Parts: sequence; structure tokens; C-alpha cells
Amino acid sequence: MGVVRNPILRGFNPDPSILRVGDDYFIATSTFEFHPAVRIHHSTDLVNWTVRGHALDEDFDLRGIPDSGGVWAPSLSHSDGRFWLAYSIVRSMDGDDKDIDNYLVTAESIDGPWSEPVHLGSRGFDFSFFHDPDGTHWIVGVQWDQRPEHPSFSGLVLEQYLPDEKRASGTATVIHQEPSLVEGPNLYRVGDWYHLLIAAGGTGWNHAITVARSRDRLGPYERDPKPFVLTSRDAPGLPLQKAGHGELVQTRSGEWMLVHLASRPTLHLGERYSTLGRETCLQHVEFGEDGWLRLAQGGHHAALEVEVAGESAGRADASGFADSFDAPQLDNRRWSTLRTALDHDTADLTVRPGWLRLRGGHSPASVFEQSMIVTRVEEHRATFEARFDAEPTSTRELAGLIAWYDRNGWIWLQLGWDADNGRHIRVVSRDGARTTRSAPVAAPDGPVRLRADLDGPDLRFAVAAVGDAHWTDVPGTHPAWTLSDDHGDRLRFTGLFFGVRADDLDGRGWSADIADISLRFARDAAPAGAD
Repeated sequence: MGVVRNPILRGFNPDPSILRVGDDYFIATSTFEFHPAVRIHHSTDLVNWTVRGHALDEDFDLRGIPDSGGVWAPSLSHSDGRFWLAYSIVRSMDGDDKDIDNYLVTAESIDGPWSEPVHLGSRGFDFSFFHDPDGTHWIVGVQWDQRPEHPSFSGLVLEQYLPDEKRASGTATVIHQEPSLVEGPNLYRVGDWYHLLIAAGGTGWNHAITVARSRDRLGPYERDPKPFVLTSRDAPGLPLQKAGHGELVQTRSGEWMLVHLASRPTLHLGERYSTLGRETCLQHVEFGEDGWLRLAQGGHHAALEVEVAGESAGRADASGFADSFDAPQLDNRRWSTLRTALDHDTADLTVRPGWLRLRGGHSPASVFEQSMIVTRVEEHRATFEARFDAEPTSTRELAGLIAWYDRNGWIWLQLGWDADNGRHIRVVSRDGARTTRSAPVAAPDGPVRLRADLDGPDLRFAVAAVGDAHWTDVPGTHPAWTLSDDHGDRLRFTGLFFGVRADDLDGRGWSADIADISLRFARDAAPAGAD
């Protein structure tokens, strides 16, 4: 027996889509505004997972996309000897309006190359493919209504895809409707039934998975007599919260597994904040005597540990990573950028071996050309360090390490300069429309080491001279809890990253050299930050 320890994909890895091809399991997850897009994870035992790469890389460009827009809810499937990947690009989401384009790419190998995208229309989001055993191919998704006097959700729709013509049929049938929004639909044929797996309750604390079924592909679909297959809405003390948005996969031994998202909140003054974002978990499910899908352990709460028959018994838990920048290019299995890739002139790994030369870019408010690389934070307790060699000579030349959520949520340990203080360190924070700066702290001469320490809801910083074993604390404790979906009244769907950045707001080619990055995690037996 193998033991799955949830989450299986830790840190920001939401909207999982799972697939088995032979002995290999793959999971695709949403990446929103981050590049490269659609993260692909691989396992042979459901227990140990690695990042295989990304499906949308190279020239994929999301510049101009809003925060928490971009690539939503990829759907990974396999048919006719090819991998199929459907995804949505959300280009705007203002009020009742959502500008969404849906696409399909295919490939013979999960590693690509992926085909040119086929446009599937712009009807809604969360599109997935259902390959019926009768040989036909179908798209199921959310249909959106922008009219202010109508409910925005106008049903789950099914539309045939014509692969020979590389197009959707153009005629969609509403197969399921509910009074409030349901999303993330996936269709399965099991025996004589079509099972429609549905995400309900939004993607926050009320999130859930339910199911409907029909003997006819086009319905009508009967809703499960039980309200939920999976949810944590009725148990706020569970370590896995926001459980919902899932897909099914059948193992080599014939068992059914449900992959789903969930969050591990940290507490601040008794309130929950999911700083790590929405993560990916796995549960054992079965079809009961009445034919309805149920958790194998009973109930509707996600389990932290799940046994998997016939799979691996061991698991190697990652405790972090280090990057000495000794490869010819950035490892994008670990590093992400915003909206588009950084070109060689912006992120140069050759001019100074063992260093990343990062040419300064736009400010943190930009949706176009930020010079920043970031990596997911996977645990509530973490330490992130980097060495900087940078000599700003203007108030508009800045570098440092950053805790990043989005353009309106970040905390930056910043190396800068001004006429009154010379080269110095500050903590600069953005929370919504408000930016604050701490008092300056003198920076050691020459290259400096910068450190961020995450402790549940709190973030602290330190600085040291290169070669000095002593770290000097930067005064202040900073609110990491604000870097979460749950802070403020904006729609936010991503998670906490640590990263390094350089700004050159005059655009004169100023750069910072960065070396010896490390990120270390400490795992907790229980959610961090309990007050």
C-alpha cells in the first residue's frame, strides 16, 4: 500500500486536472498571470510528484492581463493517440463583463511540441473535454451572461467538437442549471450513466464538489440526493479548507481517485488566511451501491492521508531548493515570471558565471515588463535568502527580495539609494491602494545578503554583509496574511511567492547581480499561526 499525504502539490497549484496514460499520471494546474503557463506534474505512483514542465511556454504572452486573469482551469485528456489540453484565457473581468477565450492544443507527447491553438469560442470558462466511448468528442463548460438584469451564470453547456475540422460545432446545449454559480464541470461515462462532476459554492470557504447524472449525454441530469461529495464548509477547523474543483482518474488497479483543490489557512487574530494559495489534494472515492460517487472513507471531508492500493510506499518530502545559477537558462520548473518570459538581455546568466544579471524593468504596478523571478511558497514556515551585488545611484534604481501576491499585494526588502541616506535598505509594502515605506537601514558596503523569514501570518527580514556570519534584523514584523485570496474585497485567485526583482524606472539599462538563492521549508503537524 502507498500513502498519499495531502496536499500532493503544495503551494499555489489550483484547479487540478488529472490523467493516467499507461503507468504515468499527469496533473495540469492553473497558472493565471504567471509564465510559463499550465504547470504539468508527473507521477508513477500517485504519491511522489515532480514538475514535468509547462505546456504553454516559448512565445506565450499574457502582457496586459489583469491580476488573477490569464490561464484558468486547464483540462488535460488523452484520445486518438494524443494529449489534449483545453484552457481559458481570461482577458478582463470587470463587473458583469468577462472577456474569455477558450483554446485547445494537442501533442503526441506530454512534453510537446504542442500544436497551434484552436479557438473554441468565448462563451464562458472552465471548459473541459469529454471523449465519449462512441468516438465523439464534446466540450463541457460554464456559459456566462453579461446582461446586468440576468444571472451571470446561465448554465453548464455541452457542445460537440469536430476534430477533422478543428472547430467546435457552434451549437451548445444547456445540460444543467442551478440557481447559483456552479463551475469546473467534467463529464464521465461509467457503466450506463453519464456522471457530471461539478464545483459549487465559489472557490472560497463554501467551496464543494457535487455530482449529477443522466443516462443520456444531453440530459436531463439528476442532482445527487446528497448535497456534497466533498466540502469543508461545515468544518472550519479542518486543516484542508476550501475543498472543491476536482477531477476523477482510475488507477491501474481499478480504483477511482478524486483530485481536488484545497487550502491550508494560517490564522491571524482568529481569522483564516490562505497565504499558500489553493493546493492540490487526492482522495479515494468509489461508486456506491446506488451508483452515486462517494468518498471511500465515508462522509464528505478531505483526508490528510489516503491509502492507495498497489502504489509506492515511500515518499521523499522536499525541504526546499538552492539555485547557484550555473545552468545556461533559468529552471522554469521552479521559477516563474509575470505574464511573459524574460529575454536574455533582461535575465543574463552568462555575463557573470554563477550570477543572474537582472536588468531593471517596470514598477510592481506594471502589467507589461517587470524584471522579477518568483517561486511558490509551499509551507507556512520558510526562509528565503539571496546575495545581491547592486549599486543604485538614483531613487529610481531598486533591487531586492520580495514576498509577492499580485500588483496590489507585496512586501519588498528593497536595496535603494537617496541623497539623504546613500545606499540603504527599506521595507516597502503595497496593500490595495496604499504603499508604505519603513525607515531606512544602512546597507553594508559591497555585496549584501538579504533574508526573508515567514512564520505563519508574519514576515520578518534580515541583512548581512557577505562573509559575515552575523545577520542584522531589519526592524518590524510584516503582515504576510495580507498576501492571500482572503484579504480585502478584490477577486484574487493565486498564492504567495518569494522572488527577486530589479526596477529601473528611468529605463537606462541599470541592473543588479544576484547569486546563491536558497529557499528552505519547515513542515508543521498542524496549520501554522494559531493565536
